[in-house]
Amino acid sequence: MRIVGLPSPFYYASQIRPVEMSENGRQRLWRLKAWERLRAEGFCAQKAADILKVPRSTLYRWQKRVDQRGLIGLEDGDRRPKRVRRPQWSPELAEAVLALRERHPGMGKEKLWVLLRRQGMYTSISTVGRILKRLKARGVLREPPRNGITKRKRRLIRPYATRKPKSYQAKQPGDLVQVDTLDVRPLPNVHFKQFTARDMVSRWDVVEAYRSATARNASSFLDTLIERSPYPVKAVQVDGGSEFQADFELACAEKGIRLFVLPPRSPKLNGHVERAQRTHTEEFYDLYMGELDLKSVNAALRGWEDFYNAVRPHHSLDLRTPAEYLYEDHSKLAPIPKPSHMS
Repeated sequence: MRIVGLPSPFYYASQIRPVEMSENGRQRLWRLKAWERLRAEGFCAQKAADILKVPRSTLYRWQKRVDQRGLIGLEDGDRRPKRVRRPQWSPELAEAVLALRERHPGMGKEKLWVLLRRQGMYTSISTVGRILKRLKARGVLREPPRNGITKRKRRLIRPYATRKPKSYQAKQPGDLVQVDTLDVRPLPNVHFKQFTARDMVSRWDVVEAYRSATARNASSFLDTLIERSPYPVKAVQVDGGSEFQADFELACAEKGIRLFVLPPRSPKLNGHVERAQRTHTEEFYDLYMGELDLKSVNAALRGWEDFYNAVRPHHSLDLRTPAEYLYEDHSKLAPIPKPSHMS
């Protein structure tokens, strides 16, 4: 018996399955055939296209795609632009943004933009935001783990509390410093109280942690506040907590500092320091991984306080630091040295 083989292209062709067209492809094929039938019956190309309610240019384009690629040319093609936008920033700028964000995870694009300018790298805020977005999408920038410390605040009733006079306005640094406490509980059996002071004009903060929020500790913090403030403290505003009674009130009277106490259930009147507590929680405590003894925490807090007042930009100060604001706008009242990063 003689066996005769067929050419190899025949076997390859036998493996090709018929192409199943999509619904959109079948609709385009139907309209194209209808347009050709109408033209065969004597209608001009434009009239036939009007009857089918399809632009004539579209029908010609479909016909050209069929001639070049067959029926597959009627399928939906890739709509990706031939020219796509490419990053316009340099690798050095991206590396600098990544390094700063990893060093300061709590900062957004505006504050990182200020730090970049201090390093001599000039770009726009939106570019910094796009770099951060691209770094996150690529998995290069990952948010650091947070330890979950949350804010818990205990309020005590002060039946004799009085409101600050409406006529009293804070116009100079030190005219009114809001003081509050922050309950910090890093572990179930570990807790301490942070005293926070925020000057309403310069946004200068003073922070220190204690074992408990007592009137004696509040009096000690008042001495710390006076020592670390580059301006004279004239008035202090507190809420109705018991820690701001007794020794604390006596200390304010002895030092000639006016003491304003908020009425009950009015935390919004101490809004500046309340907002400061959130910043200290999110940008310091949530990222703090050091020892939890009071000495170690206060050492780290002191470094954070210096960073907060001299390095970290503030939206309320037009992205300046409190030290820059005092140096530029209140140098006579608060004679602080010129910040090192200012030219």
